Amino acid sequence: MNSSSKFYGTKIPVVRMLVVMKNLFTIRAFHKSLISLSSSTRHFCCSSSSSASTFAIKNVTKSNFESALNDLRLYVKDADFVAVDLEMTGVTSAPWRESFELDRFDIQYLKVKDSAEKFAAVQFGVCPFRWEPHRQSFVAHPHNFYIFPRQEIKGDDTSYEFLCQTTSINFLAKYQFDFNLCIREGVSYLSRSQEKEALGRLNARYKDRLLDSSSCWREGVDTKLVRVADILFSERLKNKIAEWHDGLLGDRNGASQTWKTSNDSKQQLKTIFFKMRPALDLTGFTSHQLRLIQLVVKNHFEDLVYACVAGESSSQQLIVYADSASDRDLLMKELKDCLCKEAEMKIKAAIGFRHVIDLLSSEKKLIVGHNSFLDIAHIYRKFIGPLPSTAKECVISIQKFFPYIVDTKVLLNASTVCQKILKKSSTSLSKAFALLCPQIASGVKTSGLADKRLVKVEVQVDNKRSLNWNSGAKHEAGYDAFMTGCVFAQACSHLGVDFTLNPSSVDLSHHEKLQEYINLLYLSWINGDIIDLKTGERKTDSICSKGFKAHHSKILFSNTVLLWGFPAKLKASEIRECFCKVFGSSSITFIYHLDKTAVFIQFSKEELVSDFLVLKETLERSNDPISVLHPLSKVLQGGRTRAASYEVYKQICSSTISKVFFADQAEAVGIEWNAKLSKPVLEVERQVDFEASENQLDTDARNETEIVSGIDPPLYMHSPTDELDSLCPAEAQMSK
Repeated sequence: MNSSSKFYGTKIPVVRMLVVMKNLFTIRAFHKSLISLSSSTRHFCCSSSSSASTFAIKNVTKSNFESALNDLRLYVKDADFVAVDLEMTGVTSAPWRESFELDRFDIQYLKVKDSAEKFAAVQFGVCPFRWEPHRQSFVAHPHNFYIFPRQEIKGDDTSYEFLCQTTSINFLAKYQFDFNLCIREGVSYLSRSQEKEALGRLNARYKDRLLDSSSCWREGVDTKLVRVADILFSERLKNKIAEWHDGLLGDRNGASQTWKTSNDSKQQLKTIFFKMRPALDLTGFTSHQLRLIQLVVKNHFEDLVYACVAGESSSQQLIVYADSASDRDLLMKELKDCLCKEAEMKIKAAIGFRHVIDLLSSEKKLIVGHNSFLDIAHIYRKFIGPLPSTAKECVISIQKFFPYIVDTKVLLNASTVCQKILKKSSTSLSKAFALLCPQIASGVKTSGLADKRLVKVEVQVDNKRSLNWNSGAKHEAGYDAFMTGCVFAQACSHLGVDFTLNPSSVDLSHHEKLQEYINLLYLSWINGDIIDLKTGERKTDSICSKGFKAHHSKILFSNTVLLWGFPAKLKASEIRECFCKVFGSSSITFIYHLDKTAVFIQFSKEELVSDFLVLKETLERSNDPISVLHPLSKVLQGGRTRAASYEVYKQICSSTISKVFFADQAEAVGIEWNAKLSKPVLEVERQVDFEASENQLDTDARNETEIVSGIDPPLYMHSPTDELDSLCPAEAQMSK
């Protein structure tokens, strides 16, 4: 996966792209600079060592998907684990949807959910690994699938839309991603829920059409013969059909005959057999003429049935003879079965790449990813169905399809042995691959004592196989999946998993050395929060703290106010100064910018939240000179400043809308902020002593307007500094 899509932390403009799938379609959202920079096949590069090999990775598109899928079924069935990786068109739909340190556990999930729902996966890497005892090495089969959400079901007007993030698209272009190949030849797909909906639509569409005697002529019955041409045509066709019908009754052998409606006409009626019954095949007629023929058959021939069935290249219009009522009913049943089979074939053909996901799910293999919760969320959203509204519901559903998942980033951070090898440096995929698998990363065979713990990995693509090679295909999903698998195999060795002792395959999903790490994924790398897929809860034991420094202060969500819509020129330090003048110099723990239109303000005491909200409302209702001179008037200037509790932030994040600025988002979501902030102010007008309010608001007013969140917030880690008065999250992170 591209590095920008593995974490939230950069402000990125977003381009919305609507993709409407028809027989012909045009994509205009991509800039000319994004046009393909490489050929459809990317090769592994030979290293300086003469022992390294060069051959192409397995790129899979529509043209070779079926054969690649058949091969992959065998590889996955025999695999000890399968590594996966995705490339997407973006990560965050708005700057304020990036992952922040102040995001609560449930908020973090909502942001991942939003990303998986709004962006497309354009490349999917699958790499099965199998241990071969006689060769004392793993064999890897890297596959690089180009995928694209295309409408493949004829007659379905559903269109797909997704967002493109400029930095992500530019990143893919930098590493020679072939956009033309992806759009033109990418394998389409249907999720399980889309398949169910498509089957329902198709069944409904064909349920009545040509399945019973009345439906066959529903359109025809409503057709009025008002034109002379229609009357003449209907009479002529009635005579032709009657001639054929009488011939059938006179000659039970039903000899093949062909009639033309006129000497120079392309319209033909040809005798054929359909389901062992004599029938007339109608060719060359317009849709209006066919409706007239339906009307003729309905009104004049009780033992004939008009039917429309699928032909080799187009639909076939037939008039079929049924010699009895029971035979007619049997014919209708056969037509229904035929149409249902046709519908199922269309759906099966449109499932596309989801066959790969179904394969991984059915085999219940150990799935290995790197910082992979976003990848898993994309897999669920694209190939299973809509993501549930909560993290717990989501992971419970994921477990049904993928019961064993390992995140190598969790493993590397939690393992003291791996951290020692990595020298506590970055656990990015490329860095971990270079340090843990030097013989594979360099393509040069090493020697010495260090070799004893190095796991050998051979690569096989079709009939080509090599042990030592190097690749320039970083950030290509297939190769990144390969690197992830290699890192996992090497980490297993350092954790004490001895592959050489196994006479056959290794059951890694139940290996005692790995149980501490299975089904634990980083929900947010910024916070270091880990979600347990078995329970859906935040992991709270010591594994969470490994790889992360302890923070001095804790985020108290009940002490936090969300403020937005204030004058854009205000800096965090100025906002702090205004609040400290009113509530005291030690009243503010920190101020954290979501973007230039919104900040989080954490008070030192929970009661100061309600004090501020009451005071804000009172000031906004007053127009006297004292209000204008109040220290908070600088923040409230313009009359557009809004404030709310942390729970309102969750409500805004759960919306499918994504405006660039948070203030616009809150307005678009339609937050009724007056109702959200506090209980209604008493009808009796209260007098507030503004001088006294600089130290403490009236106790009675506070009690009458206290906000009750109803949620006991968890204690979260925070920055080493107590004050994050920054203009943007990036600056706050740099201060660490």
